[in-house]
Amino acid sequence: MTKKQYILLSVSLFISLFIYLFYRTEKTVVNELIIRLVSYPVYISLKNFIGSSIPLNNIFIYSLPEGLWVFCITLTSKAYYVQYKNRYFDCTYIPLALCITLELLQLLHVTNGRFDYIDIAIFVLFWVLARYRFCGNNKKQHLLNKPNYSTLVCVISYGIVYLAHVMK
Repeated sequence: MTKKQYILLSVSLFISLFIYLFYRTEKTVVNELIIRLVSYPVYISLKNFIGSSIPLNNIFIYSLPEGLWVFCITLTSKAYYVQYKNRYFDCTYIPLALCITLELLQLLHVTNGRFDYIDIAIFVLFWVLARYRFCGNNKKQHLLNKPNYSTLVCVISYGIVYLAHVMK
């Protein structure tokens, strides 16, 4: 990944974190962690202040963070493939498959959340942007072959989705 891509990755994840912290439910893992860090009254006070100072449309609140996450994991996946027997799979298709599968599971009421065509459109838009707009090194390596800093960033970017998990 290039320095420009790392900056885009960082800004995208920061925007998603900001939205999750101040506009989404307190029951997400990341919000539970912040509440334990700063206390519930401080968190609610900040959340109310920011929410009233910077009103956001529901698309920005509910679809944009996932779109940005797809953007990030697509960028970090560009240099990798996985191999199963004699078949090679480009890792840039994994984010799109994960998000569409999650939306379908929501449609079938298997997971929490609400199925939304706008979410799918946002996923696809950000996936296309990351996949085709930001070209880098076209040479791919096996994801688990020789771990390095970029591999670590890729794996962590997939793990970040857990922070958005809603606790019961």
